[in-house]
Amino acid sequence: MSPPIEDAITILLIEPNPGDVRLFSESFDDANIACEIHTVSDGADALDFAHQRGDYADSPRPDLILLDFRLPDIDGADVLSELKSAAALRSIPVIVMTSSASEEDIARSYDLHANAYVQKPVEPDEFIELGRSFEDFWLTFVRFPGEQP
Repeated sequence: MSPPIEDAITILLIEPNPGDVRLFSESFDDANIACEIHTVSDGADALDFAHQRGDYADSPRPDLILLDFRLPDIDGADVLSELKSAAALRSIPVIVMTSSASEEDIARSYDLHANAYVQKPVEPDEFIELGRSFEDFWLTFVRFPGEQP
């Protein structure tokens, strides 16, 4: 069940592939998830958005971050490391969403304090199922800092 619209969460999607951005957005729409998705395509913009600086000074603080590990400028691992080392940001759940099934990438993600590691789906229907599972777990059962019961 989706939260009421006034309780919609803010998701920062850090994804360099426009096709995957479209699939993520459509899957959340198809799953009727009450969220506001903001998308950036590289690590520098991701950090500026999260820190609310530069062009993103007026951006909302994300409630949840979906991070592709393979980014064109600043590596996703470096983005994750900075997010989790900043006192003001470390409480934001970060889910690494990448095409890699590498045990090294998985271990590195958790070593850097990712909250979850998910291999990106290949088929559009799998994206919709992923969106529904996000709703079931992250948006229904998980409590976010500052959220009212």
